[in-house]
Amino acid sequence: MSNPPSGAAPRETDSISAWSLIRPYWVSEERRTAWGLLITIIVLDLLLVGIDARLNTWNRDFYNALEGRNVREFPQLMLVFSALAFAFVAISVYNRYLRQMLGFRWRQWLTTRYLEEWLADKTFYRMERDRLTDNPDQRIAVDLGALATTTLSLTLDLLSTLETLVWFSTVLWITGGALAVVMGGTPVEIPGYMLWAAIFYAIAGSVLTNKVAHPLVSINYQMQRVEADFRFGLIRVRENAEQIAFYDGMRAEERIAQDLFGRIRDNWWRVMKYTRRYSFVLNFYAQIADIFPIVVASPRYFAGVFSFGTLMQIADAFGSVSESLSWFINNYDTLAQWRATVNRLCEFRRVAQQPHLKESVSPATEHGGINLHYVDESRLTTHKLTLALPNGETLASVRDIAVKPGSRWLVRGPSGSGKSTLLRALAGLWPFGSGSIDAPVNAHTMFIPQQSYLPAGTLKSVLTYPAPDTHFSDAACREALHLCRLADYVERMHESTNWWRILSPGEQQRLAAARVLIQKPDYVFLDEATSALDSESEAHLYHLLTERLPNAAIFIVTHRKSLAELFHHETLDIARACEHTV
Repeated sequence: MSNPPSGAAPRETDSISAWSLIRPYWVSEERRTAWGLLITIIVLDLLLVGIDARLNTWNRDFYNALEGRNVREFPQLMLVFSALAFAFVAISVYNRYLRQMLGFRWRQWLTTRYLEEWLADKTFYRMERDRLTDNPDQRIAVDLGALATTTLSLTLDLLSTLETLVWFSTVLWITGGALAVVMGGTPVEIPGYMLWAAIFYAIAGSVLTNKVAHPLVSINYQMQRVEADFRFGLIRVRENAEQIAFYDGMRAEERIAQDLFGRIRDNWWRVMKYTRRYSFVLNFYAQIADIFPIVVASPRYFAGVFSFGTLMQIADAFGSVSESLSWFINNYDTLAQWRATVNRLCEFRRVAQQPHLKESVSPATEHGGINLHYVDESRLTTHKLTLALPNGETLASVRDIAVKPGSRWLVRGPSGSGKSTLLRALAGLWPFGSGSIDAPVNAHTMFIPQQSYLPAGTLKSVLTYPAPDTHFSDAACREALHLCRLADYVERMHESTNWWRILSPGEQQRLAAARVLIQKPDYVFLDEATSALDSESEAHLYHLLTERLPNAAIFIVTHRKSLAELFHHETLDIARACEHTV
């Protein structure tokens, strides 16, 4: 057993909000760099708004010069435009560059934190075992990037929009002037009527957009889920290509894939339906916005109150104000996707912060479950241990045992009796049941399943997993490979490839034994770890383990009792409590 995890204060998990996902980065150890970049980006946004404001004035002078056929002012106006355009381009490029930098730094920080949380205390295992959430890999690989970049983009765009709104609202109020109308025979002046017209236009469009496109939030949430399920199904086919080919299961896999894609198709039709409605509203709104300000301002223009250039300035300012007030309309689709991403990450955080959620409500743990304690002793002991299923059904009762250093144990019992579940309980992976397990606090333990995990990388890194390959010399690794009859791979020790596809099942089990030899654990638990080997090869590995690890306790689960019994000192019989499969 590795050292137990240090105690941690209870975390607040009752309420996971969007703010609780966003805030941590901005108060983290990277806060100075993050705020520095953010302030720089905001300053650049202000400069862009200032250039837009100057272009608005230039727009008036330009059209007035055209209307008056003023040849002298035209070249000067073009020089001013060239300078403003160059400045706008340069600032826009660096603004985008810094936004990308800040967005990726935020994503990098979030990814590091979420990976630690997902992998800490075997949270990833509990999520899969208890089916607490779907596709956590997608939430880390995709949703975190979307959260950082989309939140940053929406926030900065909103700030820029507010800056634009304040500036051009002033221009529109002053330049548009007041409209005189007669109401009930009484003349009434409406000051800043062009600004009020822009506000009314934007509010009407926002209300209509929300009414039409609101379902897109839940639809986008579902879309992310079904897309991830389909992608995961295809990955499963790729990783199990040989087994599927042996079974001639191509038609079955095609049916499964088509079924998964069918869910994408059904959801996509819903996306198309509501996007069509949203597009109608958005396009009508944009088309009317081109002519609406000129129509509203035309009475004063035809009355000769202002020039054609001023009319164009008012139309441009109206467009800027209307665009600013329409931020919600123009970003509704993005906001819907952002909300779906936030919902998925909130669900992930809730589950990650409550990794024992299913255990706490399971009938199998209503009396405390199986308690694993780390004690300052040299042996592993169990007390009144009962194994159960998550639904509370008793699986097996295990007699009290004391596994001492150097002892050899054979675990016997029919299939489905709970032998593998016992090993999960000893590893702290199975809380369902009752009783307690006392494990040595500083002992090094290795659990070797029937099919060992082989990570991507060099053969040496696969051999030394989970320890870094720098912890062991090449000579020690070569010796272990020779001893476990993998001499053909010694010269390929630093070759990086997908070794789980290269090595046969028997070779993978011999490699797992080589892991044990070089890491020299205090406790070794073998769960059908030699099932793919012939009897002679199995006997060879058992001899190696007993001879090379004389002080290690070896716990063997195997169906080949005639062979395993030659190497054990103690026997543990597991009786099946009822008929089922684990």
